[in-house]
Amino acid sequence: YNSRINETPNLDRIAEGGMRFNNCFCTNSICAPSRAVILTGTYNHINGVTTLRTNLDGRQVTFPKLLQAAGYQTAMVGKWHLGHGGHNDPTGFDYWNVLPGQGAYHNPMMYDMGKEVHYEGYTTDIITDLALDWLQDRDKNKPFMLMYHHKAPHRPWEPDDKHADMYEDIDIPEPETLWDDYSNRATAASQAEMRVNRDLNPRDLKQPVPEGLSPEEDMRWKYQRYIKDYLRCVASVDDNVGRVLDYLDEEGLTDNTIVVYTSDQGFYLGDHGWYDKRFMYEESLRMPFLIRYPKEIKAGSVCDDMILNVDFASTFLDYAGINIPSHFQGHSMRPLLNGDRPAYWRTSMYYRYWMHLNGHNIYAHYGVRTHRHKLIYYYADGCGQEGASDDAREPEWELFDLDKDPYELNSVYHNPEYAEIVAELKDELHRLQDEVGDERYEKDV
Repeated sequence: YNSRINETPNLDRIAEGGMRFNNCFCTNSICAPSRAVILTGTYNHINGVTTLRTNLDGRQVTFPKLLQAAGYQTAMVGKWHLGHGGHNDPTGFDYWNVLPGQGAYHNPMMYDMGKEVHYEGYTTDIITDLALDWLQDRDKNKPFMLMYHHKAPHRPWEPDDKHADMYEDIDIPEPETLWDDYSNRATAASQAEMRVNRDLNPRDLKQPVPEGLSPEEDMRWKYQRYIKDYLRCVASVDDNVGRVLDYLDEEGLTDNTIVVYTSDQGFYLGDHGWYDKRFMYEESLRMPFLIRYPKEIKAGSVCDDMILNVDFASTFLDYAGINIPSHFQGHSMRPLLNGDRPAYWRTSMYYRYWMHLNGHNIYAHYGVRTHRHKLIYYYADGCGQEGASDDAREPEWELFDLDKDPYELNSVYHNPEYAEIVAELKDELHRLQDEVGDERYEKDV
């Protein structure tokens, strides 16, 4: 939204009609774990979804269950990615129709209330068709909550035919860190296997790499292939978000409906020479978060306070007038949305990525981010977690001064001038771990 590269007029409609959060962060930058945090209002060591191999046990409390119990009609359409069968199917929804795992971009099979159904067409359009059908057919005398989740723009970035030639005659600007050489940081960055110039596969690129390219030309060619397909997928998402917004307008529901646009994590769009996510670096840590509610949220407002995906559930319950369970670990953002900043509001956040070496060879790590600094500890061990390798690596620390080094290219952890900052941030990291109930795994390094 509001991009210097591509146009997203319908996402912009949400931001212009409500509030944009500039500092929304996830607590674990990987699909299923982040989705579990959003549903349960708890961190992953509490909800049990720590990696892509762990599924959500639907017997635990979620905000859709509480809304449903309070008389809301509830639905989930699109990407679920939290397991299927038994206690792993969606719960708390009067209607659900979801993709298996990541699902396909074209002609998808979906689980319609557990029954396999095959659809013809482009998945982004189909998910929207199903969402609009449910909105139209629901009991119009009851309040509703719809979770409308797209697969796009996930890998392998297959655009709709109507967008296939979009951006064909232009070059997309390269990110500042496309040519990152991973020096001046911990070993983890150089060991990651998600480089645009090395790790994209033929399915990602969709056509042979031209022969005779220099290493620099090869990188540029692959980056353009990647980023253009990504943005083409985003164009379909924006078109379809517009269809839902138009429905709300046509039915007279806009003023009394909360609309949220967000994601489960950020993504590297060539930043640091990468695709994918997982690291605690800014591009994958950050989530988009736009929210519109004309009855209460000032149009065109912006908030720089720090919000997390663990806050979403409490916020939705607050707006519905439902008591927030005491075990929920986030805060309602409603005061921020009204232009007030409570004295208790966070100035730091805790992050943990558990999936050691399993997927793109990323080391397990945790850390703390404040408005100025970021401290990361690569404990580099699977710790017996399902979906994480127990092939331990040497632990390391990183510290970034985000004011002086916003692209996180130079760790200052070993710089004596930051010794006091390191000590303060370690104390804060431990305080946050105690607050959320997570363990620490630090060794002297």
